[in-house]
Amino acid sequence: MKRNLVPLLVIAFVVAIISTGIFYGLFVARLRSAAAAPEKSIAVAAHNLDRGTVLQAADVKLAAWGGADTPQGAFTTVGPLAGLTLIAPLQENEPVLQSRVASSTSGAGAGLGIMTGMRAISIHATDSSGIVSLLKPGYKVDVQLVSTQAELRTILQNIEVLAVNPAGDGHGASPVITLLVDPEGADMAGLGDSTAHLRLTLRNPLDDSKPDLRRVTVATILQAKKP
Repeated sequence: MKRNLVPLLVIAFVVAIISTGIFYGLFVARLRSAAAAPEKSIAVAAHNLDRGTVLQAADVKLAAWGGADTPQGAFTTVGPLAGLTLIAPLQENEPVLQSRVASSTSGAGAGLGIMTGMRAISIHATDSSGIVSLLKPGYKVDVQLVSTQAELRTILQNIEVLAVNPAGDGHGASPVITLLVDPEGADMAGLGDSTAHLRLTLRNPLDDSKPDLRRVTVATILQAKKP
């Protein structure tokens, strides 16, 4: 019986040596590939940063990134970040992503689409549910104001739509539309939305004309219809 065990022990010993060699070879190759791979670095916040911060050199730093893939929109250098504005707060060592910053010229960070000198304002589009069902961000509209004296006037023309909420804001049945306007247009839309009714008309996207439209009343309509 002892003679029968000797070949088995020899075979087991050989198998153990081969297994150890294979494991050692794989382990060394893994170490070599890890050492050969270049270390990835991305820009992160050097300290806690508030929303609206205009990034300076001291606000960001490069840090090693140990993940397999760098986060989408990450910066591998800190130079392009100088002068950009945060549209969301960042914690220390949190990656600075393109979706978290806005350019001072385009203001297009995270899809905001608000250029310098412009304003975003939301209005209740009364009696415009049919038009609202056609609207999408980027479409152009005119804004009509209907006063309590049965007068209508187009107060804004060729205005870009930023967002559409057909369900309204919970305080009424009117759809809520967010528009991109200049400061004067924001004042006009805000006053009209608070004191009168606003309607929307959809424009041809290639039509950027702004004709001088007169005020319309019931009396002028009836008078125009006289023979």
